Amino acid sequence: MTRKAARGGEVSDLAELERRLGHQFRDPDLARQALTHRSFGAPHNERLEFLGDSLLNCAVATILYERFPQLPEGDLSRLRAALVNQRSLSEAAVKLGLGDRLRLGEGELKSGGFRRESILADALEALCAALYLDGGLDAARLGMLRWLESGLPNEQLLGELKDPKTQLQELLQARGLPLPRYSIESVEGELHAQLFRVRCEVEPLNARAEGEGSSRRRAEQAAAARVLEQFRLEHE
Repeated sequence: MTRKAARGGEVSDLAELERRLGHQFRDPDLARQALTHRSFGAPHNERLEFLGDSLLNCAVATILYERFPQLPEGDLSRLRAALVNQRSLSEAAVKLGLGDRLRLGEGELKSGGFRRESILADALEALCAALYLDGGLDAARLGMLRWLESGLPNEQLLGELKDPKTQLQELLQARGLPLPRYSIESVEGELHAQLFRVRCEVEPLNARAEGEGSSRRRAEQAAAARVLEQFRLEHE
């Protein structure tokens, strides 16, 4: 699609987008509205974006709940956050070719709005709502599965999403080693702006490191991350 079309023409290649979504719109105006930024004029996609945001979170939560029956709530929440955020949604929008299909005002077009993560992510959420309004929940769910499939988590991603303290604890437990010891080295600053310095030690590995943070927990996470880095460098 040409930039001229992006400035105000019809979604001339709607059929190609429908093929990628696996859905043929009964009401093509819903697709056009989903791809219309407020800078272009009304009706734009902000109301659809509001609805699509809730639909995406619900659909992804359902998919994760079904695929990972053994995962606790905390891990499921981290996975959903990794899938439903501006960067991941904008990347999915690029794969769908939404940047070339957006209807933008002259100012947004000239400033590269068709590449802006926030605009792309918003358009994807709006498109999710358009699918739902046009074809129901099944159509929206199918569309979301198609564009998020490559980002759905595997065991490696699950490990990467765990915080450093959890990663370090699981690494040590897998090797039959005692858990790390954390000790506060210092606390500086006023009560409303304290800086904690914490030491993490794993004696059997002869590994130790310090971390800083605005709370004890954050300082412990920083120290654990440095111990993990030491371990990985030594075992590469």
